[in-house]
Amino acid sequence: MESEQTMKKPPYGMISILFVGAFVAFLNNTLLNVALPTIMKDFGITYSKVQWLATGYMLVSGILVPASAFFVTRFKNRHLFIAAMSVFTIGTIMAGFAPNFEVLLAGRMVQAAGASSMSPLLMNVMLISFPKEKRGAAMGIFGLVMISAPAIGPTLSGYIVEHHDWRMLFQMIIPFAVISLLFGIWKLENVMETRKVHLDLLSVLLSTIAFGGILYGFSTAGDKGWSSPWVYGPISIGSIALLIFIFKQLRMDQPLLNLRIYKYPMFALGSAISIIVSMAMFSGMILTPAYVQSIRGIDPFKAGLMMLPGALVMGIMSPITGKLFDKFGPRILAIIGLAITTAATFGLTKLELDSSYTFIVSMYTIRMFGMSMVMMPIMTNGLNQLPQMMNPHGTAINNTVQQVAGAIGSAVMVTFMNNRKKATAQDLIAEAKANAAQSGAAPTPEQMQQMQDQIMQTALLDGITHSFFIAACVTVIAFVLAFFLKRVKIESVAAHMDLKKPTK
Repeated sequence: MESEQTMKKPPYGMISILFVGAFVAFLNNTLLNVALPTIMKDFGITYSKVQWLATGYMLVSGILVPASAFFVTRFKNRHLFIAAMSVFTIGTIMAGFAPNFEVLLAGRMVQAAGASSMSPLLMNVMLISFPKEKRGAAMGIFGLVMISAPAIGPTLSGYIVEHHDWRMLFQMIIPFAVISLLFGIWKLENVMETRKVHLDLLSVLLSTIAFGGILYGFSTAGDKGWSSPWVYGPISIGSIALLIFIFKQLRMDQPLLNLRIYKYPMFALGSAISIIVSMAMFSGMILTPAYVQSIRGIDPFKAGLMMLPGALVMGIMSPITGKLFDKFGPRILAIIGLAITTAATFGLTKLELDSSYTFIVSMYTIRMFGMSMVMMPIMTNGLNQLPQMMNPHGTAINNTVQQVAGAIGSAVMVTFMNNRKKATAQDLIAEAKANAAQSGAAPTPEQMQQMQDQIMQTALLDGITHSFFIAACVTVIAFVLAFFLKRVKIESVAAHMDLKKPTK
């Protein structure tokens, strides 16, 4: 029987340093969403290509987060934080002074490589710092960083893009990253136990091929179509690599990700709900700026400002939700939160070419309010069912599925949006040509341009609302799953389940 010990007094100073580092890393997750149209015009590239600044960041995080269980277990937390923050700072400098799109994308990838260890490291320190009966409130504070930082990103991004060059988005982060790094070197202490474990390079390679192939295939479908070998080829290869990866992890004594923790039912159920909610949340953070800027023509600052109420609501609700979780458990919170999220997402399918500012802000804020009641309760409940030695694997898996699901969800929704937009545009163009032939009057060049602009606006709107409808249908699945959640009893955590490979 393993001993599950927590520290007598939580290291609040150390947690504060980790919070700052995690906040900066999380902020970069969505910082570019509002700026994507501006960067697209600046470099003269397509939306599908510029979208890789967002999905590529999440992809690299999703690839590297599985290895975070190894890093957290093998290396002292002080050394791990300093290394991760150093890499993140280098990537931020690359992006902040990027002369072209390729350097910018490379900087984002390096940023993601450094940021990938921040969340698992902070979460593991939190888990050993607080007893299980107080984890809800503690993880609620963590959720304040995890949820509010990405939500604040679009507002801050909108202001910067409107008044400064988009490179300022990265340049302003550099001082905070450096300060966080210096404080880590100066004040950070080692509070977590380490042990020698082996990093299986083949597992890392398989996870890279799996997640990279699947995401690349879905991201490319918007431009090349589902019948292209550049779409079904990477998806097929990625899926095969994923199956091999899963089988290999279940056979290893020291797996990269200990997937046997899915034997714990509440962890598995929470993970499934988390995947669905992440897909809906991150896709909404890309679709909404696309609507308000490309269709409504709202300037970047006001577009970002529209998301600020949602960010504030999530920030305020996260600690409250943590305390409510300690008192009532996860089920009622998840059911109410997912009901609100689903209803608000369906509301966004009613967007029009001239939808009011108030309607857009209200729907987005209500949607974020619902999500704030879901993520941390289901994650904390699942982690509470794990033995303490499995915490690094639990947090690594949670972060992996969130990052990968968010990246794939964003890519899939943008693909659905592009495909629907193309189909609708073709129908509208054919209809316009038929009407022109019937009238017998040839339109002037100005009328042709005006008609073309209107057709593209209508087609893009149809694509966005179609994607929101799909997202709403997906959240219905999570809503149904929430009814099966059960509160983990602290005194009867299933510590008897053997997660080690049976000896032959």
